[in-house]
Amino acid sequence: MSKRLPWLGMVPVLLFPCIALAQFPVVDRVAGDIVQKYQQSTCEQLWQERSQKVGRPKPEKEQRAVQLLHDDPQMRAEFISRIAAPIANKLFECGMIP
Repeated sequence: MSKRLPWLGMVPVLLFPCIALAQFPVVDRVAGDIVQKYQQSTCEQLWQERSQKVGRPKPEKEQRAVQLLHDDPQMRAEFISRIAAPIANKLFECGMIP
């Protein structure tokens, strides 16, 4: 019986990643879409998109999403942790960041 007790202590550790993913399903979907967009885009496409966005207002849907991330620090942290590395790597490969 005492040999089984250490496994009980591991249940929360094993379930935590599943709970964290389920906590922000919208973040999971949106972050996945953004990462996929960057991974599938060529550097030329990213440069072109960047030049077209200068001075253009964000769509209302994007503004609401940004406001939601401003209002919820946990959601913002989860979102950034999912997109930061893939996007930074692509931008680096394309010479868009040093």
